[in-house]
Amino acid sequence: MEEGIPVRKGTVTSTEGPNGSKASSKQRLMGEKRQKQQLELAYPEAVRGEALRPEGEGTETAIAELRDESQTETEKVMEAICERENLRKAYKRVKGNKGSPGVDGMGIEGLTDYLREHIGEIKEQLVKGTYKPAPVKRVEIPKGGGGKRKLGIPTAVDRFVQQAIMQVLQSRWDPRFSDHSYGFRPGRTAHQAVAQAQKYIGEGYGVVVDIDLEKFFDRVNHDILMSRVARRETDKRLLRIIRAFLNAGIMEGGVVSPNREGTPQGGPLSPLLSNLLLDELDKELERRGHRFVRYADDSNIYVKTERSGQRVMESVEKYLTRKLKLKVNREKSAVGSPKDRKFLGFSFIGEGKPKRKISVKSLKQFKKRIRELTQRTRGVSISRMVKDLAPYMRGWVGYYGHCETPSTLRDLDSWLRRRLRCVIWRAMKNGWVRYSRLTKRGVRAGLAKTAAGSYHSPWHIARSQAMSIAYPNRYFRDLGLPELASGYKG
Repeated sequence: MEEGIPVRKGTVTSTEGPNGSKASSKQRLMGEKRQKQQLELAYPEAVRGEALRPEGEGTETAIAELRDESQTETEKVMEAICERENLRKAYKRVKGNKGSPGVDGMGIEGLTDYLREHIGEIKEQLVKGTYKPAPVKRVEIPKGGGGKRKLGIPTAVDRFVQQAIMQVLQSRWDPRFSDHSYGFRPGRTAHQAVAQAQKYIGEGYGVVVDIDLEKFFDRVNHDILMSRVARRETDKRLLRIIRAFLNAGIMEGGVVSPNREGTPQGGPLSPLLSNLLLDELDKELERRGHRFVRYADDSNIYVKTERSGQRVMESVEKYLTRKLKLKVNREKSAVGSPKDRKFLGFSFIGEGKPKRKISVKSLKQFKKRIRELTQRTRGVSISRMVKDLAPYMRGWVGYYGHCETPSTLRDLDSWLRRRLRCVIWRAMKNGWVRYSRLTKRGVRAGLAKTAAGSYHSPWHIARSQAMSIAYPNRYFRDLGLPELASGYKG
């Protein structure tokens, strides 16, 4: 546990307003009409979908209170969250995901004992709406394309609570999300999103409006997000707790800073909240009749001409800025050909029947990682290198094996084996060692002598006949090196 972080014990009491009494159908309709008029007068921007500028707890509470007055009974979402089976599933999922300790230093292995002692207290705080999350711990991880991505790691207990909330809300919200959204949704995958994009291109929509949101997870407006949550949920306890998670603060370098915007990546709840907010963009694009695919904050809209693409880019950027207070990253966003842009690691070639290919950027990232794992300065044996390479390669081909250009995978296999032969050659320090090693591995004396005395670079020698005989493809297979081409699924 880090210094200055107290153990969570205290609670803050709150009071709930009484439920409205039952009324006739006509009275209820009249009451709802009055409440809508009052809402329009009090928050005209909310009705139009604009961001609210409330004071105190947040607009979501005001909206929920107005809705509660027109309902016969407040929805008991928190009770559903605290059901034994839901908590059991949340615990199992958090344990399975593992993860690093948060600001309290508690690892996932300590969660079992903590919950055994404090689960009653946690459930009571949730039901009362007084649960107080701890600040998230800020960490940075490298991004595939360079740079770093900021993550916020909640405590293990907060991850458990977020997971329990997410499970219930996802079952309630997901059926109403757009069919054009694929990220962080049950039963939907990145490969399905890529296939849908490919279908649009095949239908003649050969220009893509590629929209990248600038630091989306770090810049989500809390008031706008909470107003969208309040449109779907009326349980004020739930709204208070979600707001508390958003405002929990960030610890970086031992200092806790307030978190006035953003939904830090790293917690189970953030992906669902991001989908809720961006579902508004989806519905707007549907209303306009666009063909599009969205995966998390990565949106591609498909049109027929460059000119219409520029118009769409301009209008969507205005919509995002005005309605959702989000900023489009102009450096990464563009209108162009699908073969020149990438979507979830893939590009598309051809028009009538376009094919999926691995994007140039994804190939560069793969080779960069392979070079890191096969550096001779690591000082490990070739068998150890292969052991380190295997899980990365299996994961990579598990995803990119869905390309429709198997020759690319065969070329990568060839390049990788040549890379390993180069490592082996460098490890043989002089001509005598090289000659001796080659002849022992079945290379005839004359050929071994020519290779051992060559002044060519190790990269050149790595594809020589001598090295191919001494270290054939079978040699690397026997060490356990996966073959990317065998993982082709296109």
